[in-house]
Amino acid sequence: MATTRERIITATAELFRRQGYNGTSLKQVTVAAGAPFGSLYHGFPGGKEELAEVVIEASGAAYRELFEVIADAAPDAVTAVGDFFDGAALVLEETDYVDACPIGTVALEVASTNDRLRRATERVFASWLEAATVRLRAAGVAPGEADDLALVLVAAIEGGFMLSRAARSPEPMRAAGRQVRRLVAASIAAAPVAAAPGTGT
Repeated sequence: MATTRERIITATAELFRRQGYNGTSLKQVTVAAGAPFGSLYHGFPGGKEELAEVVIEASGAAYRELFEVIADAAPDAVTAVGDFFDGAALVLEETDYVDACPIGTVALEVASTNDRLRRATERVFASWLEAATVRLRAAGVAPGEADDLALVLVAAIEGGFMLSRAARSPEPMRAAGRQVRRLVAASIAAAPVAAAPGTGT
């Protein structure tokens, strides 16, 4: 059974996805979590800002783990990218375009108004970029290109969420996935072939 703190974090993440940071009140959080108001300040003495920072980091870690699970299950990096974008498109459809990434939603709101939360979103995005870069390098993409390609992947998934929600269609997300998949395939194909052990080349 989830603890009160876990329920508050989960409820806040859901509200952030739907309403954003500024549109979410602490009263809404306690109602959604089924928690007394006092427990919120007991667990998060810094109030809404501290709660938001914890939610951003927890949600970011969950999304990174999801990416890694999908990547581990796929036979190769190209398939993993396609599966990740197709999965995101399916989730959007199944939730009637409500369930999107709370990190991007909050990042847009706080980029110029709240440096503490901006830094939290920056850390999350950096973690995602690292995870994608590691996988792309392992697939044979050159280090510098892997860094750039990871950034394109993260930007495309966040943009896909925004455009699909606006259009109420999964096609923007799927189109973004198709193009990123092609870029990954091209980068792997263009990578120099490693010399076989003992060949001296």
